[in-house]
Amino acid sequence: MPPGGWNELGNRSEGAEFILLGITDLRGLQLLLFAVLLPTYLLTLWGNLFIVVLSLVDRRLQTPMYYLLRNFSLLEMGFTSVITPQVLSHLLTGHRTISPPRCFSQMILYFTLGTVEFFLLAVMSVDRFLAICYPLRYPALMTSQACLGLVLGCWAASVFLLSGPCIWLLLLPLCGPKVLNHFFCDSTPLLALACTDTRHLQMLAFLVAVCTLAGALTVTAASYICIIWTLLQLPSAQGRRKAFSTCSSHILVVSITYGSCIIMYLHPTQTGQLDLNKGVAFFNTTVAPLLNPFIYCLRNKLVQRVSRDVLLRGRGPSRHLRV
Repeated sequence: MPPGGWNELGNRSEGAEFILLGITDLRGLQLLLFAVLLPTYLLTLWGNLFIVVLSLVDRRLQTPMYYLLRNFSLLEMGFTSVITPQVLSHLLTGHRTISPPRCFSQMILYFTLGTVEFFLLAVMSVDRFLAICYPLRYPALMTSQACLGLVLGCWAASVFLLSGPCIWLLLLPLCGPKVLNHFFCDSTPLLALACTDTRHLQMLAFLVAVCTLAGALTVTAASYICIIWTLLQLPSAQGRRKAFSTCSSHILVVSITYGSCIIMYLHPTQTGQLDLNKGVAFFNTTVAPLLNPFIYCLRNKLVQRVSRDVLLRGRGPSRHLRV
């Protein structure tokens, strides 16, 4: 391949396309995975869209906490949609090629949306910290303008951190068979195709992962340490349980999201990690976005009440017509 990198590949014929090894080579297993993944993807979109609509139509959910949750649900829908439709197409057709422009666009969107999610989870923990530790000042601190600024700040920080590594990777000359040992265009298999030494880029990517994951996790941990300390000062055990119940769903989502990504990216690139990363990435891009809306719905009593009320209002007219 010429040293011009991926943009020269994009101008060439179909032979310039990358080949994704995918999840399995067994045709029967591919069709079985398609049959399982398609309803999973549709349910993920429906569940997250349900939270978005619910938080818009009911005034009880038009608070900073649910504004941030609505943005998180939109991110989850985008995050899984970057990967899953392409995986479904490859599983159904058996053709596993992807053009260089699509490949790099997928990689950039995957990392950008994922990084925004980490920062937004940290912001959501700060929101719970302010609501529990400073309840009287909370309405003045978490205004609609402040919430919008925090969400935009998450996007700006993600773009700032990822611009350098992504541009560097795009400019790398690629050699050898254009085969990626993954089911989507992740950075690790792309780096394996580089014709040049990528140690400095790998180290930069590792430092960005540390700054993102460790930084956001530190903010989250500090917020919950303060929350726990405040709850321990409450005289009523029932009051402590009620206050902590608003945080339990968020803690569970944070554990799932951070745990899977720490396994994948918080280490220097190693070839032996590729198969493990594939399995964890499949969970992170397909299962985790499905779990999140159900975690918030099943563990949040206010969301349950609002859901029942909205569904009953929706069924009301048809019930009246039958009478």
